[in-house]
Amino acid sequence: MPDHEESLDATLNRLLGVAVRRRWWLVLPASVVAVAVCLISLLLPARYESEATILVERQQVPERYVTANTTTDVREVLLEMTDAILSRTQLLRIIDEFDLYPKEKLRMAPEQLAELMRTDIKIEPLQRKGPDTKDLDAFTIAFTGTSPRLAQKITTKLTTLFIQENLRSREEQSTETTNFLTHELEVAGAELKQQEARVRQFKMQNLGQLPEQQQGNLAILAGLHTELQNTMATLSRAREQQVYLQSMLSQYQNLPAAGVTAPTTAALPATDEAIKAELVRLRNQKTDLLSRYTPEYPDVVKVDEQIKETEALLAASNKAAQPTTTGGTLGGDSPRSADANASTAQVKSQLEANRLEMQNAAEDAKRIEARIAEYQGRLNLTPVREAELAELSRGYDQSKQHYDDLFNKKSQSELATSLERHQEGQRFDIIDQPSLPMKPSSPNHVKIGLAGLVAGIAVGLALTFLVESRDHSLRNEKELRSIFAFPLMIGVPVLLSKAEQQKRSRATLLEWAAGAALCLLVCATELYVFRRG
Repeated sequence: MPDHEESLDATLNRLLGVAVRRRWWLVLPASVVAVAVCLISLLLPARYESEATILVERQQVPERYVTANTTTDVREVLLEMTDAILSRTQLLRIIDEFDLYPKEKLRMAPEQLAELMRTDIKIEPLQRKGPDTKDLDAFTIAFTGTSPRLAQKITTKLTTLFIQENLRSREEQSTETTNFLTHELEVAGAELKQQEARVRQFKMQNLGQLPEQQQGNLAILAGLHTELQNTMATLSRAREQQVYLQSMLSQYQNLPAAGVTAPTTAALPATDEAIKAELVRLRNQKTDLLSRYTPEYPDVVKVDEQIKETEALLAASNKAAQPTTTGGTLGGDSPRSADANASTAQVKSQLEANRLEMQNAAEDAKRIEARIAEYQGRLNLTPVREAELAELSRGYDQSKQHYDDLFNKKSQSELATSLERHQEGQRFDIIDQPSLPMKPSSPNHVKIGLAGLVAGIAVGLALTFLVESRDHSLRNEKELRSIFAFPLMIGVPVLLSKAEQQKRSRATLLEWAAGAALCLLVCATELYVFRRG
């Protein structure tokens, strides 16, 4: 530790000795460079900076009523507008309008002039103070010119361009968005009409087989089955009536031979067995009808008449079955024969009507069976049509949803466009008008003077060590011993005469005076530069 301290002290002493010996190599260059830099800074032209602050105002109408359809990121908007306003064409137009850079125009190309003006323009965003520092509330625009008024005019021009460009770009972007949505809505509307036409054509082609008609088809099919049962029952009764009338016709043809007068009613059975069976059937039919209808119901009244006729036929049949003793009954007298012919014709007419009834009932049964097959086929095809309709409906629903979404977006976009046209959306507002600078912003004479002083000291140190490194003189016993190996026998100090001592004193005094003068010169120059700055 003591050795280290001794080495440090020796180094410091050596450096101090160098500084003392080479003092003029250190002081003179430092003073000259510092004063020269200060004087040169005074010759630089003064430049003035005018600054304005623009506030980014949010839209006046709440967003829950109208949503903007333009870019809301202020940073992106600011970058886009900066590129547009600081374009070469725009800057050259401003240069010509205010006659900027007259000397530079003589030796620079238009592109170089535009780039020179970009270096004089400064745009800086101002961050919001708070937890969310990503939002941008305001930004500053500054221009540096050769005169205060010119700098203020250019800054005013730039702020006006930014405000106008913001309004124009937002309105244009909103209008383009609305036009795009309108075009897309027209395309979606055409596609929706095509989908509607496909669904409508499918329903027209498959009418009766659609899923929504299934319940109706089932109800119709049930009604057709009931109608078929009734028709078959009618056909069955007509067939029984045919057998009954044929037996009556046979009986009428045999009555004259038996000598019995033909009854005036329209039905006589061939045998008592058939008449009794018919009578039982009619009575059962009446009982069944009375269980559902009143005695005045037409079908009940008709069955009562048939029962009465059948009872009359049964009585006539019993009478015809008795043995005849009168000879006149065996003869072919004319009145009885006429009655038999009339009854026979009536029965034949009833047989013809019965045949037509059976034919109509059979045709109705075929028609009903055909309709049953048709509706059964519709019901069988309903699942297939349901799947096909579901596929068509899926495309229609997607087109309808897409159309509705575009319609809603278009309506919102039209509101946003109207908002931008009325300048109620996001906009720029000047909160600090372009300033009129009273002091130049550049050159900074204080910084230049201090930099010159530091540079002068550096130059002096470099020259001092350069001169010291080229001087090989021996100045102490240690340096002498490091070169010569023989021991030192004696040391002779410097012996000066009285005149030499006076001369050395006068030289020292002059050096101090010169050094003080240089220091005062440097200080005075720096003070002047400071006051000028």
